[in-house]
Amino acid sequence: MTNNDLTILQNFNVLYLEDDENLLKHTKSILEDFVNNIYTAKTSSEALDILLHKRIDVIICDILLKDENGIDFLKYIKSKNINTPAIVTTAHTDTQYLLDAIKLKVENYIVKPINIKELLNSLYDILLPIVQKKEIQKNNNVIKTISAISDGKQVEIIKHIINNLDNQNLFTASYTDIMDNFSISKPTLIKLFKDLAEKNILTKVQHKTYRFNESALENL
Repeated sequence: MTNNDLTILQNFNVLYLEDDENLLKHTKSILEDFVNNIYTAKTSSEALDILLHKRIDVIICDILLKDENGIDFLKYIKSKNINTPAIVTTAHTDTQYLLDAIKLKVENYIVKPINIKELLNSLYDILLPIVQKKEIQKNNNVIKTISAISDGKQVEIIKHIINNLDNQNLFTASYTDIMDNFSISKPTLIKLFKDLAEKNILTKVQHKTYRFNESALENL
């Protein structure tokens, strides 16, 4: 098997629903070295509360919980239009469980005892397309933003802004920070930010912090 670049997992949050406390702690202790955040729950109600209040990119869900069924939990959240990708785990190889998981279009089905390498590779397979989609969108944003700015000397600054956006599309830097990295005068830099602001592409939200508005690019 090809060794995947698991560093891509570092930007994603995982919800792990498992009622076996020892397994929950063991798996969490391993996964937290690879992902951004791992949130754990022992019941579907706890898991739902996390889903509603945290950004979750992938769910790992045991099928047979105490007095509950993980498949029913996944069916419920899908009925509420929460379409977070899921990996189901179970100690059982019952065909009906597998069929239920297939009907739900879960991304993977892992039989216990959990093989950590298999679990990490499954997370990678799920999240890689998301990373690739973001990269494509980032490149499209660069092209569209450049098309809105006439001065070609400012291209590298635009690329720098887009490549340094956080998960909330926020860019944080002062004019001095940018000038330390690029050969550009302050008046030219101020004009660039003014042009981007006038087109509502970049909005100042607080001191040295700007929001990049992808929606503004649709009208360019």
